[in-house]
Amino acid sequence: MNEIIYVGKHLITFSVSTHAHTSWEFIYCTSGGGQLTYQDGCIPYKAGDLLLIPPMVYHRNESDTGFTNIHFNMVKPALSLSEPAVLHDDGNHFILDAVTAIFYHFSSEPGKQSVLLSAYANLFLALVNNYLYAPVQNPIVEEIASYIIRNYPDENLELDQYLRSLPFNYDYLRKLFKKAAGTTPHQFLSDTRLQAAAERLGRSDKDGANISEICHLCGFREPLYFSKIFRKKYGVSPSRYQEERQAERQAIKDGDSIKIRPDA
Repeated sequence: MNEIIYVGKHLITFSVSTHAHTSWEFIYCTSGGGQLTYQDGCIPYKAGDLLLIPPMVYHRNESDTGFTNIHFNMVKPALSLSEPAVLHDDGNHFILDAVTAIFYHFSSEPGKQSVLLSAYANLFLALVNNYLYAPVQNPIVEEIASYIIRNYPDENLELDQYLRSLPFNYDYLRKLFKKAAGTTPHQFLSDTRLQAAAERLGRSDKDGANISEICHLCGFREPLYFSKIFRKKYGVSPSRYQEERQAERQAIKDGDSIKIRPDA
């Protein structure tokens, strides 16, 4: 679902009491350092580190020297971790850039930045999954994937034309991409559009777009075709998916809060 429901900052802080959330929590340390302690372990961290904390994992933050951070909560991101983990941002600070943008757009006027916030949430998760799971990628495959991600909203995108414009054999590129990404370039394009549509459907009460508009905004020309392949991927129609996600989001917002452990 990838919806961000809360974003905040800690200025210079030395401790955060034991607590848990019913959603995922992400903490990017912007300065200083400390340690995250939870039932099964302890993770030291420093500036430039990202802490990933699954739902209902009781944890606390402690530091002798103090820390600052940006932290946020997200509903049902596509992550398979069962316990907290730490990622180290690289010299390009791509994760910090995404986290900073998330803080900015969440803090902007409500309803005005929902599409951009959603885009940065997806970018953030793509970066996290890349750091966690992805092997070293072939630069040609990266170039093709990047092109698709940048251009998927274009209904007139001619992917075959782009692939044939590259200085490689067309069939070689398709095989190379499928070997590295596990899918063909065309299926990758379709999946990217469907993921974007699913995210918009879950937020459409905020951005004002209806299902037909979402279809076109995500690069699909025909609403009937969009509905058919959406149902095939997600098991329900776009309208049903929209209803379920909006009801689920409201239930989470009504019930998700910080859970303090009784003995903390």
